[in-house]
Amino acid sequence: MCLIAVAWRVHPAYPLALIANRDEFHGRPTAPAETDPEAPAVFGGRDLQAGGSWLQVSRRGRLAAVTNVRAGLASDTAPRSRGRLVRDFVRGDASTDRALAALAPTAAEYGRFNLLFWDGATLGFAGNHPHYRRHAIAPGLHAMSNGEFDAPWPKSTRATRALDGWLASPGADAWADGDASAVGTLFDALADRTPAPDDELPDTGVGLDLERMLSPPFVLGERYGTRCSTVVLIGARGIAFAERQYGPGGVVQGQTEAMLEIDA
Repeated sequence: MCLIAVAWRVHPAYPLALIANRDEFHGRPTAPAETDPEAPAVFGGRDLQAGGSWLQVSRRGRLAAVTNVRAGLASDTAPRSRGRLVRDFVRGDASTDRALAALAPTAAEYGRFNLLFWDGATLGFAGNHPHYRRHAIAPGLHAMSNGEFDAPWPKSTRATRALDGWLASPGADAWADGDASAVGTLFDALADRTPAPDDELPDTGVGLDLERMLSPPFVLGERYGTRCSTVVLIGARGIAFAERQYGPGGVVQGQTEAMLEIDA
């Protein structure tokens, strides 16, 4: 399960600002955010089991991110890995609209997904559960977790509120001036482990106890939980990418920060 909040054409310095948590089994092999050894223009984390990613950017001015969709306790198995959608888009050159249109015939062959593509000009969404649909994303604040796009889940509301508040704060200007510590409040928001009240929980068919566990922005667990938090800010200076990695029990294991120039 994952969480993404995005501000699209909200702040003058950052046409695209994104914060995200990736939730996964702690035993699944993963490479932290770095330059992809097979694609030098690509930066982000990599899933070493299926070969894809949950969030990557390209120095050619591209971004892709994916979450799964929670629909009961049945296993989400499919012949194609949704992480490959991220990998292939950031390595390619198709526009957002063309890439999402081309996905339609095979979308049902992937695990249940919510998907974001940005091609330098257009930000688009696609999902394949319960059926395939796609649309351009309007300017504003949006959230994508494990339900419908912009579903008002408590964790989504907290994340968009945190991103909106940060963009209106002096921290946003400080980051634009090169202060790498200015994103600390965003990492703090992504580390929120407070469960949502029962009357605000979604019903995704997994039972009340699991809904409670998965309700905070940060999912805490020894076997399964939040593996990393990411902040991506795209503006005139390029693509700022910061990732904090976590192990079982929410123990911080490392942090990566990079400023990537966008090729003209």
